[in-house]
Amino acid sequence: MLFKYSGMTKQGKSARGSIEASSMDEAKQKLKGQGIFYKEISESSQITMKNFSKREMPGPLLSSFAKELSSYLNSGMAVLTAIKLIQGQHEKEKKYASFLSSIRTMIEEGKSLYHALGSQSVYSMPDFFLQSINVAGQSGKMVPVLIQMGAFFSSQAKVKKQVGNAMAYPLFIFVVAIGMTSFLIAVVVPKITGIFKDTGQELPGITQFVLGISDFLSANYIALIVGFIGTIIGFKMAYKYSYSFKKAYDKFMLKVPVVGELIQNHELGRFSYILGLMLNSGVSYAHAVKLATTTFANAAMRESFENAAERVIEGNKLSHSLQRGKGMLPKRNFMQALALGEESSEVASILSNVAELYREENDDKLKLLLSLLEPFMMLFIGGVVGVIVSAMLMPIFSMNLGG
Repeated sequence: MLFKYSGMTKQGKSARGSIEASSMDEAKQKLKGQGIFYKEISESSQITMKNFSKREMPGPLLSSFAKELSSYLNSGMAVLTAIKLIQGQHEKEKKYASFLSSIRTMIEEGKSLYHALGSQSVYSMPDFFLQSINVAGQSGKMVPVLIQMGAFFSSQAKVKKQVGNAMAYPLFIFVVAIGMTSFLIAVVVPKITGIFKDTGQELPGITQFVLGISDFLSANYIALIVGFIGTIIGFKMAYKYSYSFKKAYDKFMLKVPVVGELIQNHELGRFSYILGLMLNSGVSYAHAVKLATTTFANAAMRESFENAAERVIEGNKLSHSLQRGKGMLPKRNFMQALALGEESSEVASILSNVAELYREENDDKLKLLLSLLEPFMMLFIGGVVGVIVSAMLMPIFSMNLGG
């Protein structure tokens, strides 16, 4: 990742620029090593060719990597030997083999696994995974951390696959409906209504409305397609490279009924799981909170927890810090569970239960939503087709009544 900074050198001169590091902490350490006292430091939103070529490592692949590496390390192998074995097993997978080769080279040069993973340019990796590897390497708990990380990414991949499979049929219906409606409006309606236009008969309001849509789509379909694609690309670019836009959008999504609760359940469940995992691995509470905070994909929630994490480092409780913070306040049952865990020193076990509770709650809600989505779409499609058919039949009825 690239970080922008501004500050002063030891000689008192102003310094401004950017520095590459795998995390904010590493960027601060590098600046300190260069004799630069930073005033401000933040993740850069600069668009480079590296941003486009370096994609996030897929969850199933990351899970496989963690499981294979933990298996070899658990048998007593050195990290370098384990990486060589994994590389030999995946020679035919070009990108993954390149990733493994890059790691192997850096480890052979004397770098740690953490620095090798953070410095390679093939895949972008989650911050919390890299930091977990860093802590595990220092504490000697690499194997258990890798095992738990492998299980975590595997479960996340299964959830995505289940949602994708469940959405496949509704999306198919939606695409067919769009195609059928477009054909009726662009081809069928103009031909039928054209017959009645030639007779000089005044068309009913609903027919004129549908015909107007048909004329508009026929005349502007290229501009509409280009505009639609441009809007999607623009949204993705703004969401990825503009933090203010991302934060505003994520905050809005949290307020959407049902969807907002699903998002918050997923985010809090993932945070709870990772925090419990870190604590069980022997990571200090303050450090574990900071690591777990990097799991948030929602910018609004992440900012609230990042601000709270800074207070935790100062000695405050996370529940109190979140309560007193200015950002978004998490769900009440999460706050109660967190406060109870901090009071009883059982944060890891309580939050592990919370993570499982949120996972089950989301599963039930998703099943209900998807079961309702199919009949809703059928009704919607039937309504649209009904309007179009009515628009085509109304002139016939009018002509018969007039006759």
